[in-house]
Amino acid sequence: MTQVTGHGGGVWSLRVPIPDNPLGHTLVHLLDTDDGPVLIDTGWDDPASWDTLVTGLAALGTSVTDIHGVVITHHHPDHHGLSGRVREASGAWIAMHAADAEVVRRTRDAEPGVWLGYITAKLTAAGAPDGHLAPLRAARDSGRMRTLPGLRAALPDREIVPGDLLPLTGRRLRAVWTPGHTPGHVCLHLEEAHPAGLPGNGRLFSGDHLLPGITPHIGLYEDPDDATVTDPLGDYLDSLERVARLAPAEVLPAHQHAFTDAPGRVRELLGHHEDRLTGLRALLATPLTPWQLAERMEWNRPWDEIPYGSRNIAVSEAEAHLRRLVKLGHAEAVPGDDPVTYVAA
Repeated sequence: MTQVTGHGGGVWSLRVPIPDNPLGHTLVHLLDTDDGPVLIDTGWDDPASWDTLVTGLAALGTSVTDIHGVVITHHHPDHHGLSGRVREASGAWIAMHAADAEVVRRTRDAEPGVWLGYITAKLTAAGAPDGHLAPLRAARDSGRMRTLPGLRAALPDREIVPGDLLPLTGRRLRAVWTPGHTPGHVCLHLEEAHPAGLPGNGRLFSGDHLLPGITPHIGLYEDPDDATVTDPLGDYLDSLERVARLAPAEVLPAHQHAFTDAPGRVRELLGHHEDRLTGLRALLATPLTPWQLAERMEWNRPWDEIPYGSRNIAVSEAEAHLRRLVKLGHAEAVPGDDPVTYVAA
């Protein structure tokens, strides 16, 4: 497919590949400003991804060295991975919401083994079998950490403040805080008339928050030092409604393709999660651990075909849904069970 797509009004998207990932690519957006081009996200830190970004910018008559700034929708490595290299090449600033900047800082500062130990403990508490835990314990004990991306992600030097216009000369780009996929995920509302005259309120760079054909992963916000019981799914559902009220003429997401009718897509996603919560409540007619619940949930393939790392993500998503059910009073932990099980209330 075409590597570079023009969206009109000084906006382009570049398809930057994600290695060994079914998503295939990240749509890195370029926004012209009076001070020079600004990137929204940068793509995965990989030589092929970097080469694709460089080639795409050259096709637009610019280069990495010309980049004025980098706005990050969220800290995940397929969005923030190349930010540091772009800054090194250009001197560009990097902006990120404070909550995700804290995740980057915490990850950089922690000893790598801390994360493996934390993940192992979380999965143990969720009821993961010994066969699943054994590789994590072996990696922790041997110090093998090269498989975990994002351990040295670039620290941002500017903060994205929700509700504020970003300081981009000649453009009106407003930050909309949309937690759920990550605690500091932001969408970016371009408050300018659509170049093709489509009805609605400008355009929305939606990152992973609002995608045309898939639902983003909603798992737990991970912090080994924080015992706060968060509700990521509740945050996400609230954020969806916030975006629907904006009613943008067009949505420019970080995956798949641009689309219209954001309120309609929000209604689909709200309905999807309502149906999923109803289905999970039915599964909890008998007590289940988070791992057992994940095994029984509907995924894009049977559980025995889900890769090892993706099972960890699936369990985190099961736990996020469990937290939402507990908060709504629709499920509760069974006292005395170890690992903890949950049952419908």
